[in-house]
Amino acid sequence: MDTELNVAPAFYTVGEAAEILRVNPVTLYRAIRDDAFPAVRIRTRYVVPAAALKDLIAEVTASGGCIDLADLIADRRTAREAGRATGGAS
Repeated sequence: MDTELNVAPAFYTVGEAAEILRVNPVTLYRAIRDDAFPAVRIRTRYVVPAAALKDLIAEVTASGGCIDLADLIADRRTAREAGRATGGAS
């Protein structure tokens, strides 16, 4: 196990992720429960992958404009449903 203090975490608590995104944790919990934000559920707790935050930041930066998370999530759901319908084939 790496004990270096400068190693970024692989996961954030919902509170930490909400602070990074500058939103209320309740808002982030609601988005997670609505399958509108990626998270991992461990029993009764949720953790947010650091990669999800990095990907979101990269998407916003690359677009040069405002990203509507609802649109990103709708695209993700559509792709997931298409994958299920085709048996996982791309």
